[in-house]
Amino acid sequence: MPPVTAPEVQVARERDRDIVALVARGEVEPAFALLLDRYERKVYRLCCSVLRDPDQAADAAQESLVRIWKALGRYDDRASLSTWIYTITRNRCLTVIERRRDLASLSDEAVAAEAEAHIGEAGAGAHGPADGEDRSALLQELVAGLPERYRKPLVLYYFEECAIAEVAAMLGATEGAVKTWIHRARALLLERVQASGLGDAGYWLEDRP
Repeated sequence: MPPVTAPEVQVARERDRDIVALVARGEVEPAFALLLDRYERKVYRLCCSVLRDPDQAADAAQESLVRIWKALGRYDDRASLSTWIYTITRNRCLTVIERRRDLASLSDEAVAAEAEAHIGEAGAGAHGPADGEDRSALLQELVAGLPERYRKPLVLYYFEECAIAEVAAMLGATEGAVKTWIHRARALLLERVQASGLGDAGYWLEDRP
């Protein structure tokens, strides 16, 4: 995993100092209760972003939390707690992906091409911009059709409202790489949004405060 910046490490350590202190005293149960409250939703979001299947994501998140619980007493503080949690979760998701034998031969480009073809068929009979639920569904399909390396950070940043540093920790990347992926994803998605008749997508593609 690429090294993270010192400020990011410091912020992460300060945030989870209470949990780490409990672990150091051997109070694993209350430590895990705090961890669960703070990270359960984030673990699930990461699983959703990687696996793109709510049912598999729920199972992977549950299994990840079980592994975190079992290993928590051995946490040694060499990495920030959040990085440690996301690494366990990401590894679990990769195991799930490896078991998808029927999808093993599909590349990111093949998945994107298939999604684009489906979107093209869905939008062929449209007259003007979609509205309401149709507009939202089409936007979700366009996002799903992005190459994997762009889709995951985009979803985590915009839809799940994770900070850049948090997305970097989740994906095992540098903040600079995450910013580059999001920039490229926005450019690619904007082209597809305009081509599909959704009009101006700037209302959600703007940088978050």
